Amino acid sequence: MVALGTAAANAAPFVHPGALHTQTDFNRMKAKVDQGAQPWLAGWNMLINNPHASLNWQPRPANVIYRGKDGAGHPENYGTLFNDTAAAYALALRWKVSGDDAYADKAVAILDAWSGTLSEINGSSDKFLASGIYGYQFANAAEIMRTYKKWPEQNVQRFKAMMLNVFYPMNHDFLVRHNGAKIDHYWANWDLANMSSMIAIGILTDRRDIYNEAVDYFKHGLGNGAVEHLVWQLYPDGLGQIQESGRDQGHSMLDLALAGSFCQMAWNQGDDLFGYQDNRLLRGIEYVAKYNLGNDVPYATYRNSDVTQDVISSNSRGGIRPIWELLYNHYVVLKGLKVPYTQMFVEKARPEGGGGNYGPNSGGFDQLGYGTLTYTLK
Repeated sequence: MVALGTAAANAAPFVHPGALHTQTDFNRMKAKVDQGAQPWLAGWNMLINNPHASLNWQPRPANVIYRGKDGAGHPENYGTLFNDTAAAYALALRWKVSGDDAYADKAVAILDAWSGTLSEINGSSDKFLASGIYGYQFANAAEIMRTYKKWPEQNVQRFKAMMLNVFYPMNHDFLVRHNGAKIDHYWANWDLANMSSMIAIGILTDRRDIYNEAVDYFKHGLGNGAVEHLVWQLYPDGLGQIQESGRDQGHSMLDLALAGSFCQMAWNQGDDLFGYQDNRLLRGIEYVAKYNLGNDVPYATYRNSDVTQDVISSNSRGGIRPIWELLYNHYVVLKGLKVPYTQMFVEKARPEGGGGNYGPNSGGFDQLGYGTLTYTLK
């Protein structure tokens, strides 16, 4: 665990709710949906038609979650976790927009079922993907539900304890030790997942030290999730090559999904990481968008301890993930920047759905989604 220093102890209190969404965001969503305004209504319909947002959803908590073969014969069961985190988030959104407490009750029932059951995440090294991706997603669902007055305080505290005792130690350990591997062995998404969990847990539990640990890693970390290693090659035309570009495009988009979520959470706490190093992240976003829209982009040979990649990968090129609204609305609508390829991609992907709308496997649940409803500003 990271010690809480004097500077952190004296820092301003956190904004709540203040992970991916603030109360101002929820007020906008509700007003626009009530007005029947587009594209919010289309985004709302994606949400309410998703089975994860249904009152019929039944959680399936487990004492130990396994992702990857652990060598001891335990079957992988992490699908139960990513489905339930998606449901908790979808139901939380549905409550905040509709005002119907039945959805709040169902959301906290999922959170309570897991916080009263889960004690460990295990498996192969893939367990660190689970600790990161599902950690940030669960923390975000709980950050929304903290405003629900009928969620018993002891249950809120129990959920926070699960995040601090099960998820955060794995996030911290991975970013410090990287599972005993060389520092450049793990692809950027592994770092970004655990960074996103860390910052979300810091916000949820009012732990400024954990929050600061995550932000510092984004700026100065040694692994591939730090922004200088994520967008590692800059070009004169304003584009920036992503660390996983030579691997495949699905993981390149996952990098953007996680980095965008990370920066959004920091933004809602008053820290502009979107603009860090003269919008370095944006250069990578435009690079991925341009290539996945069918255009040529420059490419420099990528080398690390394990691979040499001489050409950009076309694997899963042009795929759709619900990640673009967040990025477009921040850089274009809020900041007024010109990002033509991101704009074209958001128009292609709109309206964005959530978990279960992009396939039944883990890749379809790596991002919480529903960005058309949640991030459209005007």
